[in-house]
Amino acid sequence: MPNLLHLDSSADLGASRSRAITAAFAAAWRSLGDDHTVTRRDLHADPLPHLADAALHWPPRLRPAGASPDSAAEALQQELIAELVASDVVLVGAPLYNYTVPSTLKAWIDNVHLPSVTAPLDGDDQQPMAGRPAVVVTSRGGAYDAGTPTAGWDHAVPVLQQVLGGALGMAVEVITTDLTLSELLAMPAEAREKSERELASALTAAGDAARRLG
Repeated sequence: MPNLLHLDSSADLGASRSRAITAAFAAAWRSLGDDHTVTRRDLHADPLPHLADAALHWPPRLRPAGASPDSAAEALQQELIAELVASDVVLVGAPLYNYTVPSTLKAWIDNVHLPSVTAPLDGDDQQPMAGRPAVVVTSRGGAYDAGTPTAGWDHAVPVLQQVLGGALGMAVEVITTDLTLSELLAMPAEAREKSERELASALTAAGDAARRLG
Protein backbone atom coordinates (compact mmCIF):
# COMPACT_ATOMS: atom_id res chain seq x y z
CA MET A 1 0.00 0.00 0.00
CA PRO A 2 1.73 3.21 -1.13
CA ASN A 3 1.88 5.66 1.77
CA LEU A 4 2.28 9.43 1.59
CA LEU A 5 3.73 11.33 4.56
CA HIS A 6 2.08 14.77 4.33
CA LEU A 7 3.61 17.58 6.39
CA ASP A 8 2.30 21.14 6.63
CA SER A 9 3.98 23.95 8.54
CA SER A 10 2.23 27.17 7.49
CA ALA A 11 0.80 29.24 10.34
CA ASP A 12 -1.99 30.43 8.03
CA LEU A 13 -4.81 27.91 8.36
CA GLY A 14 -7.17 29.78 6.04
CA ALA A 15 -5.40 31.20 3.00
CA SER A 16 -2.03 29.44 2.93
CA ARG A 17 -0.81 28.69 -0.56
CA SER A 18 1.55 25.95 0.57
CA ARG A 19 -1.38 24.24 2.30
CA ALA A 20 -3.58 24.60 -0.79
CA ILE A 21 -0.90 23.04 -2.97
CA THR A 22 -0.10 20.16 -0.61
CA ALA A 23 -3.86 19.54 -0.31
CA ALA A 24 -4.09 19.28 -4.11
CA PHE A 25 -1.25 16.75 -4.08
CA ALA A 26 -2.84 14.71 -1.29
CA ALA A 27 -6.24 14.74 -3.01
CA ALA A 28 -4.73 13.50 -6.26
CA TRP A 29 -2.82 10.84 -4.32
CA ARG A 30 -6.00 9.56 -2.65
CA SER A 31 -7.81 9.53 -6.00
CA LEU A 32 -5.42 6.82 -7.19
CA GLY A 33 -7.24 4.26 -5.04
CA ASP A 34 -8.12 3.20 -1.52
CA ASP A 35 -4.72 1.54 -1.22
CA HIS A 36 -3.01 4.96 -1.44
CA THR A 37 -2.86 6.00 2.22
CA VAL A 38 -1.85 9.31 3.79
CA THR A 39 -0.12 9.95 7.12
CA ARG A 40 -0.69 13.60 8.00
CA ARG A 41 1.20 15.82 10.41
CA ASP A 42 0.18 19.44 10.80
CA LEU A 43 3.31 20.82 12.41
CA HIS A 44 1.68 24.16 13.17
CA ALA A 45 -1.62 22.96 14.61
CA ASP A 46 0.12 20.19 16.54
CA PRO A 47 3.71 21.41 16.96
CA LEU A 48 6.54 19.14 17.94
CA PRO A 49 8.75 20.09 20.87
CA HIS A 50 12.27 21.14 20.07
CA LEU A 51 14.89 18.59 21.09
CA ALA A 52 15.19 18.86 24.85
CA ASP A 53 18.54 17.10 25.09
CA ALA A 54 21.57 17.28 22.82
CA ALA A 55 21.93 13.50 23.22
CA LEU A 56 18.90 13.08 20.95
CA HIS A 57 20.99 14.28 18.03
CA TRP A 58 22.61 10.82 18.21
CA PRO A 59 21.45 7.22 18.44
CA PRO A 60 22.12 5.50 21.80
CA ARG A 61 25.38 3.85 20.73
CA LEU A 62 26.92 7.22 19.81
CA ARG A 63 25.78 9.25 22.82
CA PRO A 64 28.23 10.59 25.40
CA ALA A 65 28.76 8.51 28.48
CA GLY A 66 26.09 9.16 31.05
CA ALA A 67 23.61 10.64 28.59
CA SER A 68 20.04 9.98 29.66
CA PRO A 69 17.52 11.88 27.52
CA ASP A 70 13.86 11.99 28.48
CA SER A 71 12.20 8.70 27.57
CA ALA A 72 9.06 10.40 26.23
CA ALA A 73 11.11 12.65 23.95
CA GLU A 74 13.06 9.64 22.71
CA ALA A 75 9.86 7.70 22.06
CA LEU A 76 8.44 10.61 20.05
CA GLN A 77 11.61 10.80 17.99
CA GLN A 78 11.38 7.10 17.21
CA GLU A 79 7.71 7.52 16.25
CA LEU A 80 8.59 10.32 13.82
CA ILE A 81 11.40 8.29 12.27
CA ALA A 82 9.12 5.27 11.93
CA GLU A 83 6.54 7.43 10.12
CA LEU A 84 9.22 8.68 7.78
CA VAL A 85 10.65 5.26 7.00
CA ALA A 86 7.15 3.84 6.44
CA SER A 87 6.42 6.42 3.73
CA ASP A 88 6.90 5.92 0.01
CA VAL A 89 6.67 9.63 -0.75
CA VAL A 90 7.22 12.61 1.53
CA LEU A 91 5.29 15.84 0.91
CA VAL A 92 6.55 18.93 2.74
CA GLY A 93 4.68 22.23 2.90
CA ALA A 94 7.42 24.76 3.57
CA PRO A 95 6.51 28.45 3.33
CA LEU A 96 9.44 30.83 3.48
CA TYR A 97 9.46 32.49 6.91
CA ASN A 98 12.12 35.14 7.46
CA TYR A 99 14.15 33.60 4.64
CA THR A 100 14.19 30.07 6.06
CA VAL A 101 11.93 27.19 7.10
CA PRO A 102 9.30 27.64 9.85
CA SER A 103 10.62 26.64 13.26
CA THR A 104 7.91 23.97 13.47
CA LEU A 105 9.37 22.26 10.40
CA LYS A 106 12.89 22.64 11.77
CA ALA A 107 11.81 20.74 14.89
CA TRP A 108 10.68 17.84 12.68
CA ILE A 109 13.99 17.92 10.80
CA ASP A 110 15.97 17.83 14.03
CA ASN A 111 14.05 14.75 15.14
CA VAL A 112 14.30 12.71 11.95
CA HIS A 113 17.87 13.55 10.90
CA LEU A 114 19.70 10.97 12.98
CA PRO A 115 23.24 9.94 11.97
CA SER A 116 23.71 6.20 11.40
CA VAL A 117 19.91 5.75 11.53
CA THR A 118 18.47 7.90 8.74
CA ALA A 119 21.72 9.48 7.50
CA PRO A 120 25.14 7.92 6.91
CA LEU A 121 28.05 8.59 9.23
CA ASP A 122 31.71 7.63 8.78
CA GLY A 123 31.03 4.97 6.18
CA ASP A 124 27.84 3.74 7.82
CA ASP A 125 25.44 3.27 4.91
CA GLN A 126 22.22 3.58 6.95
CA GLN A 127 20.06 5.62 4.58
CA PRO A 128 16.62 3.95 4.48
CA MET A 129 15.01 6.78 2.50
CA ALA A 130 17.57 6.73 -0.31
CA GLY A 131 15.94 7.14 -3.70
CA ARG A 132 12.43 7.77 -2.41
CA PRO A 133 10.68 10.92 -3.66
CA ALA A 134 10.33 14.05 -1.54
CA VAL A 135 8.15 16.87 -2.86
CA VAL A 136 8.82 20.26 -1.28
CA VAL A 137 6.08 22.86 -1.71
CA THR A 138 7.34 26.35 -0.97
CA SER A 139 5.45 29.63 -1.04
CA ARG A 140 7.36 32.89 -0.90
CA GLY A 141 6.11 36.41 -0.33
CA GLY A 142 8.46 38.04 -2.80
CA ALA A 143 10.47 37.04 -5.85
CA TYR A 144 13.80 35.31 -5.42
CA ASP A 145 14.70 34.47 -9.02
CA ALA A 146 18.17 35.08 -10.42
CA GLY A 147 18.55 38.75 -11.25
CA THR A 148 16.16 40.00 -8.57
CA PRO A 149 17.46 42.08 -5.62
CA THR A 150 16.59 39.21 -3.26
CA ALA A 151 18.15 36.41 -5.31
CA GLY A 152 19.86 33.97 -2.96
CA TRP A 153 17.87 35.02 0.09
CA ASP A 154 15.86 31.79 0.15
CA HIS A 155 17.44 29.66 2.87
CA ALA A 156 14.53 27.23 3.12
CA VAL A 157 14.64 25.21 -0.09
CA PRO A 158 18.45 24.74 0.01
CA VAL A 159 18.20 23.45 3.60
CA LEU A 160 15.52 20.93 2.63
CA GLN A 161 17.46 19.85 -0.43
CA GLN A 162 20.53 19.30 1.75
CA VAL A 163 18.73 17.42 4.53
CA LEU A 164 16.25 15.39 2.49
CA GLY A 165 18.38 14.98 -0.61
CA GLY A 166 21.97 15.18 0.57
CA ALA A 167 21.73 13.55 3.99
CA LEU A 168 18.72 11.26 3.65
CA GLY A 169 19.40 10.51 -0.03
CA MET A 170 15.88 11.26 -1.26
CA ALA A 171 14.99 12.43 -4.77
CA VAL A 172 13.80 15.97 -4.11
CA GLU A 173 11.35 17.87 -6.31
CA VAL A 174 10.35 21.47 -5.61
CA ILE A 175 7.06 23.20 -6.43
CA THR A 176 7.27 26.96 -5.96
CA THR A 177 4.80 29.83 -5.89
CA ASP A 178 6.08 33.38 -5.45
CA LEU A 179 4.77 36.88 -4.79
CA THR A 180 2.16 35.70 -2.29
CA LEU A 181 2.32 39.10 -0.59
CA SER A 182 0.96 40.75 -3.73
CA GLU A 183 -2.47 40.04 -2.25
CA LEU A 184 -1.66 42.08 0.87
CA LEU A 185 0.88 44.72 -0.14
CA ALA A 186 0.90 47.40 -2.80
CA MET A 187 2.65 45.77 -5.74
CA PRO A 188 2.38 46.36 -9.48
CA ALA A 189 -0.55 44.68 -11.21
CA GLU A 190 1.81 42.42 -13.12
CA ALA A 191 3.12 41.06 -9.80
CA ARG A 192 -0.36 39.92 -8.79
CA GLU A 193 -0.96 38.45 -12.24
CA LYS A 194 2.32 36.55 -12.07
CA SER A 195 1.43 35.37 -8.57
CA GLU A 196 -1.92 34.03 -9.76
CA ARG A 197 -0.34 32.26 -12.73
CA GLU A 198 2.26 30.64 -10.50
CA LEU A 199 -0.37 29.43 -8.05
CA ALA A 200 -2.44 27.87 -10.84
CA SER A 201 0.68 26.24 -12.28
CA ALA A 202 1.72 24.94 -8.85
CA LEU A 203 -1.70 23.41 -8.19
CA THR A 204 -1.55 21.62 -11.54
CA ALA A 205 2.04 20.50 -10.92
CA ALA A 206 1.06 19.07 -7.52
CA GLY A 207 -1.71 16.92 -8.97
CA ASP A 208 0.51 15.79 -11.84
CA ALA A 209 3.34 14.87 -9.44
CA ALA A 210 1.04 12.86 -7.19
CA ARG A 211 -0.29 10.80 -10.08
CA ARG A 212 3.23 10.29 -11.47
CA LEU A 213 4.77 9.28 -8.14
CA GLY A 214 1.82 7.19 -7.00
